[in-house]
Amino acid sequence: MQILKILALVLGLAAVAFTAKVALTGTTGASDPAAPSQPKRQLDAVRARAGELEQELQKSANRADAEH
Repeated sequence: MQILKILALVLGLAAVAFTAKVALTGTTGASDPAAPSQPKRQLDAVRARAGELEQELQKSANRADAEH
């Protein structure tokens, strides 16, 4: 009887751990852990846009210098 209680406790804890893992990762096996996360993709997009703006400003400054 004691062993059945311990076995039930271990299986219950395993089920809770699995449920928590699924809840935290979304789905099991479907997501690629090596893929960039959403915040990283957003940051990369902001960095890329900042680089584009910097180039545009530099071109604008070069044109202004050429006119004077």
